[in-house]
Formats: sequence, structure tokens, C-alpha cells
Amino acid sequence: MPGTDHTDAPPSGGVFAVAGPVADKVVMSAEDIRRALTRVAHEIVERNQGVDDVVIVGIQRGGTWVAEQLAATLATFETMAVPVGVLDATFHRDDIGLRPVSVGAQSRIPVALDGRVVVLVDDVLFTGRTVRAALEALNEYGRPRAVQLAVVVDRGHRELPIRPDFVGKNLPTSRSEVVSVTPESVVIRGRVSA
Repeated sequence: MPGTDHTDAPPSGGVFAVAGPVADKVVMSAEDIRRALTRVAHEIVERNQGVDDVVIVGIQRGGTWVAEQLAATLATFETMAVPVGVLDATFHRDDIGLRPVSVGAQSRIPVALDGRVVVLVDDVLFTGRTVRAALEALNEYGRPRAVQLAVVVDRGHRELPIRPDFVGKNLPTSRSEVVSVTPESVVIRGRVSA
């Protein structure tokens, strides 16, 4: 019967879908990440004229290791240690029913945030929804004088008017690609091999 046979239907992804294997593409090595975080650390010091009132807060999960590494980098050229905290913004998300909830994630903020400069840290900035949730979650720990945002990768595609103050790398991507950031590398997944 005409119209019921789907053998002439376009391939998944539409008429212009590209066939071929999907490959991972490494865009930053561990050394690239180290250099980027060193630059970001210097920018934080410069912008805040030191680190006297600065607190580094990593957003669970991806921002946790970045915050720790950033604080360790700051310690190599600043005389005082910068307090480092971890923030779980899960229950402040506007898409909580659409994403899996991370069990066991916990906020740990080592100092009162009132009157301080909080550098909120994450691995990847994409839509801005995680940062929006983190800003709301920060309210539970005081009223900072200022909140600045540092990310390893800014990949664009913002859905909210959020812009980072410190960026390791601007990385234009398609919405379908996945960016994975670890201490060892930054990898784009889902890119079709050429």
C-alpha cells in the first residue's frame, strides 16, 4: 500500500545527515588546562586587587576539581590561602524533573559569604541554567559583595543572560555535541569524523 513503506524515508537526522563514525576530539590537554587556570588565577588577582576577600566556590560536580585546582594555583603566587567551597545547586534547578538528581552531593562553604567576593567555578558553561541555580543556592550562605564566574570552557548556546568573568577557552560547539572536561583533557564528543 503506498505511503506505508518507510524504505524511502530520509535517514535519521534528516535528508542532510552525514553518515560515518563519530569520533572524540581532544581540544585541550592537561597542560593546556593548567595554563588556562593559571591565566584565570592571575586575572582573578588582578580584578580583585589581591585575594583578601575572595572565596572560591565550585559548583557540584564538574566545578569541584576546577575550584580546588584554581585555589592551588592561586596559592603558588599569593601569600594567603583562598578558602574553597563546594555548592550543590540541584534543588534550585528549574529543570529538576528533566535531569537525574545527584545523590550524595553536598554543599560545603567554609566561611560566611557576607561582604566577600565569591568566584563561582564550573567546568563548562552551556545554557546558563546551572549557574542560575547556583546563584540562588548561594543565597543560603549569606550576601556576597560580588559574585564572579570562572569556567574552563564557554561553549555558547546560552538560554539565560549569564556571562562568565573568567574563561579558560571559548569553544564554539553545536548543541548536539557533548563537551567533557577532566583534569586530563577537554574532549568534544559527537563530532562526525571528516
